[in-house]
Amino acid sequence: MSAPSEPRAGGPQELVVALTKAGRTKIRYPAEPVRDDGVRVTVRAPWAAPGVRDFGFVRFEPGDVFTEHYWRDRWFAVKEVRTGDGGLKGWYCDITRPAVLADGVLTVEDLDLDLWVSADGSTVLRLDEDEFEASGLAERDPAAAGAAAAALDELERLAKSGGLTGLLS
Repeated sequence: MSAPSEPRAGGPQELVVALTKAGRTKIRYPAEPVRDDGVRVTVRAPWAAPGVRDFGFVRFEPGDVFTEHYWRDRWFAVKEVRTGDGGLKGWYCDITRPAVLADGVLTVEDLDLDLWVSADGSTVLRLDEDEFEASGLAERDPAAAGAAAAALDELERLAKSGGLTGLLS
């Protein structure tokens, strides 16, 4: 575990986020460290995928800015999504194994489950439960599958009770 830190002059000005899935790197992108308190690492990065990704309930597109919160002791990551001019789109939550930060690389394993929370909190959507079921994680690693399901339930409860933003402050 790295020591708690605030970005400072002469300190690391960038790190790489590596999102893995089923043992393969899904995407790697540079991110600006915002805060590391020893448990939660917060970074900021522009939308890193090529082009636009339209989910129907939200569009991620060039110019969008993600403030991403990763925990070393929790099975999720929460990404606040804003337009380039600062308008809040909402929060995209990935169910993951706890994050690992080493040698300037923040590695997170995606476990397929996701949650979307709209900016006004009125829409809370559980996503990709079919992908999670098809992944075989429950058979390969029942403890991890249980932790993932519990994390999704926890995030959904927080989102529906208005507690998600408190988790991020």
